[in-house]
Amino acid sequence: MTHAKASPMSERASPASKAVSTPPPSRGHAAACALPGTTGWTDEGHRTDYSVFQRPAGTVKAAMIFVDFPDAPATESPADDAAQVTPGADWVWQASYGEAWLAITQYPHWVRMPHDSTDYHFQRGFSHETHEAYIRDAVAAADPGVDFSRYDMVYVMPTRNASAISFTPTYIYEPGTPGVVADGKRIKWSVTFGQDMWHWGPKLIGHETAHTFGLPDLYAFDVRDDAHRFVGGWDVMGLISGAGPQYFGWESWKLGWTRDSQVVCRASAGSDTVRLSAVERAGGTKLAVVRTGPTTAYVVESRRADLADKGACATGALVYKVDSSVETGKGPIHVMDAKPGATPPSGCRPLDDAPYQAGQSFTDPGAGVRIDVLHADRSGDTVRVTKA
Repeated sequence: MTHAKASPMSERASPASKAVSTPPPSRGHAAACALPGTTGWTDEGHRTDYSVFQRPAGTVKAAMIFVDFPDAPATESPADDAAQVTPGADWVWQASYGEAWLAITQYPHWVRMPHDSTDYHFQRGFSHETHEAYIRDAVAAADPGVDFSRYDMVYVMPTRNASAISFTPTYIYEPGTPGVVADGKRIKWSVTFGQDMWHWGPKLIGHETAHTFGLPDLYAFDVRDDAHRFVGGWDVMGLISGAGPQYFGWESWKLGWTRDSQVVCRASAGSDTVRLSAVERAGGTKLAVVRTGPTTAYVVESRRADLADKGACATGALVYKVDSSVETGKGPIHVMDAKPGATPPSGCRPLDDAPYQAGQSFTDPGAGVRIDVLHADRSGDTVRVTKA
């Protein structure tokens, strides 16, 4: 059935200054340190399958629809709920160096889902099919007023009265399956918000939308002692509310926001002295990478308490190990702690004080890797990376 589509009531359109287009990165010497992904899904490899994932470049057009339920009718304004997360579009714009802009069009009218909120069985580990059924119902409910053919992805916002819609998963379609289709267009990517958004806030947009770009989770699915034992609060794909949650420089490189020309690669024996500019701002050399195996490398980047990292508990040269063969939620990135025995500053978490300072060194004798921090100033660090 064809519907006459209503105009959106609210739109976060991209200004002309944000209508950017990212050319494909050139391949050069840095390519010797670009690791292949082997998991077949979200990982830290550079070979992102853009027949499945969304390109993180230019303007990404997203429709935001608002749903309530027979057992949980909305009593609040859709705009109140949207305001909890939509500032995340600006956060992504800044963290991507202006390479990606989320143009979120809001349709701020509650549409009624056909089933009670408890019938959608939201729980950790629920199936792709169960999630897809929820999105299909939401899209069908909103379809009379939304032309879905205009959008790259869909954000589904539930009323805060629906406690059963408890958490926020990301949907990525599976090629070869019927999926969700509206207005002649397949809905390939969707984020369905849950009540945890009231805890995580706007940066939840940065975390969940980046899954549609192909980024994995960096926190531990097996929580054990600490779900954030791998990277702490150093990346929004780990602890969303982390003190310094700028995307790792490695991920910016994977996404094309950092160019090959901004990466120094050491893939054979030798040494390089590198001036690293802080990853929070565009420009300069962002990464020094020492390749250690078919899917592994050590990376060093400079972090400063600025922009996305303005709340960082410590600054300096952040060293981490990448393994692109490791699945999402199992630790594809591990931050190396410069002060493993120290108590973090008040209000900070383990690993928040991980960066290395001038005069300090990281070594992995087994891998033949040494990283020396030679100098630091307000805008970056000078390091020497050595591979034996």
